[in-house]
Amino acid sequence: MDASPRLGRVLGEADVVAAEDTRRLRRLTSELGITVKGRVTSFFEGNERQRTDELVAALVEGQTVVVVTDAGMPSVSDPGYRLVAAAIEAGVDVTAVPGPSAVLTALALSGLPVDRFTFEGFLPRKSGERSKRFAELAKEQRTMIFFEAPHRLAASLKDMADAFGPDRRTAVCRELTKTYEEVKRGGAAELAEWAAEGVRGEITVVVSGADPSARELGPEELAAEVAADEEAGTPRKQAISDVAKRFGVPKRTVYDAVLAARGAAK
Repeated sequence: MDASPRLGRVLGEADVVAAEDTRRLRRLTSELGITVKGRVTSFFEGNERQRTDELVAALVEGQTVVVVTDAGMPSVSDPGYRLVAAAIEAGVDVTAVPGPSAVLTALALSGLPVDRFTFEGFLPRKSGERSKRFAELAKEQRTMIFFEAPHRLAASLKDMADAFGPDRRTAVCRELTKTYEEVKRGGAAELAEWAAEGVRGEITVVVSGADPSARELGPEELAAEVAADEEAGTPRKQAISDVAKRFGVPKRTVYDAVLAARGAAK
C-alpha cells in the first residue's frame, strides 16, 4: 500500500474527509490501521459541483478538509479541481499530500524520453473524434501520456497506429502501484493486437513523440510517392498505408494528398 505516514496522520486528524468512494476509503484506512475521527462524506463526479459549496463553507469556518480519490491523484482526471479552485477563491490555504500519480509513474516505467512530456487526459470515446485528436498530435515531439478505459484500449491503439504509424513506440501501463501492475511495451499496432484479447484495470498509455529529424513531405511529394509505389505494382490502398508509415504521417493526410493530385490532373 503506497501511503506515507503523513497521509495517515492527515486522514486521522481531518475534520472532514471527502472520498470519491467511501467504501474504498474504509478499506484503505483499515489496511493502514488509521481511525478517521472526522466526518466522512462522498465526493464524486456526480455530486462534485453541489458538494463543493458545502466543503468550502467548512473550510472558511476553519475546518480541515481532505479529498481522497480512488485510483488517481485528486484533480488530475479525478474530482478535486472545482474544490481547489473554489477554496483558493475563498482565500483558503490548499496543499497536497504526495502520493502515487499514474501520470508520472507510467512515464518513469515506459522507457520513453522523460525530458519533455505532455499529459492529454482521457481520449474521446468516439473513433472519429479520437482520430481527429491523434491527427492534431501527429507532429507532437514530446512524449505523450493518455488515460483510457480498458474496453476502448484496443480501438484507441488502432486509431493511434493509423495516425502515428504502426511502429510508434508505446507503453501500456495497467494497475500501476497495485497488486497486478503490468507494463506492455512495443509498437502501437502490436499493442493494439495484444489489447484486442481483452484488458482490465486502470490504464495509462505513454507514446513517444514524433521524430524531429523525420523528413516532412508536402501533398505533391506524398502523392508522387504513392504513384511510384503503384507503378511498382502495389495496390493504391496499400501504397497509401506504406507511404504514411515510411514518412511518419497520418494515412488520412496521404489519402487527401492523392485525392488532391487526382483532382489537379483532371
